[in-house]
Amino acid sequence: MSVADKWSRRGVIGAGAALTIAAPAFAANDGMVRAPAGNFTGTSDAGVRAYRGIRYGRAERFRAAAAVANPGQTVRAEAFGPVCPQRGRYQPQSEDCLFLNVWTAQPAGARKPVMVYIHGGAYANGSVTDPLNDGQALAGRGDVVVVTINHRLNALGYLYLARLDPRFADSGNLGQLDLILALEWVRDNIAAFGGDPSRVMVFGQSGGGAKIATMMGMPAAKGLFHRAATMSGQQVTASGPMNATRRARAYLAKLGVSDTDLSPLLTLPTEKLIEALDATDPVLGGPVYFGPVLDMKWLTRHPFWPDANPQGLTIPMMLGNVHDETRAFISPDSDKVKGLNWDNLAEGIASELPVDVLPEWVVAEYRAHFPTWSPTEIFYGATTAGRSWRGQVIEAEARARAGAPGFVYQVDYTSRTEPQRGAFHSIDIALVFGTLGATGSQTGSGADARAASHAMQESFVAFATTGDPNHAGLPRWPLHDLVHRPTMIFDVRSHIENDPRRWQRELFARVPYIQPGT
Repeated sequence: MSVADKWSRRGVIGAGAALTIAAPAFAANDGMVRAPAGNFTGTSDAGVRAYRGIRYGRAERFRAAAAVANPGQTVRAEAFGPVCPQRGRYQPQSEDCLFLNVWTAQPAGARKPVMVYIHGGAYANGSVTDPLNDGQALAGRGDVVVVTINHRLNALGYLYLARLDPRFADSGNLGQLDLILALEWVRDNIAAFGGDPSRVMVFGQSGGGAKIATMMGMPAAKGLFHRAATMSGQQVTASGPMNATRRARAYLAKLGVSDTDLSPLLTLPTEKLIEALDATDPVLGGPVYFGPVLDMKWLTRHPFWPDANPQGLTIPMMLGNVHDETRAFISPDSDKVKGLNWDNLAEGIASELPVDVLPEWVVAEYRAHFPTWSPTEIFYGATTAGRSWRGQVIEAEARARAGAPGFVYQVDYTSRTEPQRGAFHSIDIALVFGTLGATGSQTGSGADARAASHAMQESFVAFATTGDPNHAGLPRWPLHDLVHRPTMIFDVRSHIENDPRRWQRELFARVPYIQPGT
């Protein structure tokens, strides 16, 4: 048993003690899975059975969802369900969007660890129907069962109305409650698909990682997962209820709905709700922010402030970021980046940092420390270190300070199709899922991409299995501590570095961190 797994053993046993776990139940010839929630038929490809579009809940607008089960009934699970309404390319969209998907290899060996993926897109957009998130290749290894979850987003999942109307007491955290409902479905049904409900790992990129960090401190999620991995996604603090109410009022004003009578919200066309998402945020400026709320009902303290939430300390955790996060958000081909020079660099950095720091000082410090860097290199280095990476550093430090098992990584593998984007935010999705050739992947599919993917996938599967990401193909990956800060660098040749980017970390540690949206 690994060091990290010893930490989680008590929680795992506690979660499993109340379960009566059925043996896997594949019918011999038709691939039907007989589970407590229904008898599911799916599709088969290269020895992997996929069960897509399984409904796990049904909800009324701005209210908590109820579980859905059809015991003894045959349910066709052969196509993805609709995704939450949003701005973007994912179709079809519907408010009726509480569906999950399962991939499992044949024959269905019993008690495989379960990897449950939560998609990115902040709290406003995204879907696990994206080809990068397809579970076929990961489940095709034969040693894990893969689950992906869609849930409510943006105003439909995080519009905080509780202080305005008691009918909507749960509205600020509905997206989180959807995920918890889906994890309850996994707990109760995954054994029938060959999964082990006492070894459930949640992993998520960007907003998915932030949702996981939040769930680690939600009492309703306790015992539903036993390992957690966040990929460029952090949630140090949640939105306070007063600011969340200000945001709700701004959104309602955009809709033309009075904050003293919310009844029109229940009948407005979905399209109108989405159009109003460009209401101006009264706290941050820009489009109104939606995210988890410290509502003192479902979320009763911040996830990682003033320290790591004690509820999550026994859960082994992997915390990762990529080297060039903001090259995804601000394209190297954009007018802003192409027009950077020494005269406007400070102003360009100022508009991209969530912390209140003198941008001219930041530029001067970077120029002194990295005299060969161009304005563009300093721009991306500073915006990544001061914005996207900072929250992960804080979370890793908080867990190390508490003695909780944590493993930190950094992805240095760079885009092979657009080299100017470097190791940009989201490049690690295809590496972990093994979807190197999928639409949207920029990893390439050559030997170097396969090497980086193999290292990451082996570590994620090992972590799902034991709570420890070490495996024979990597140098020893130590638990994170505040002295050496060991970090696995995932690349063509993955290796350990102690405290990478130390100077940049220490530079921004001089100013308080402000979680976007809080």
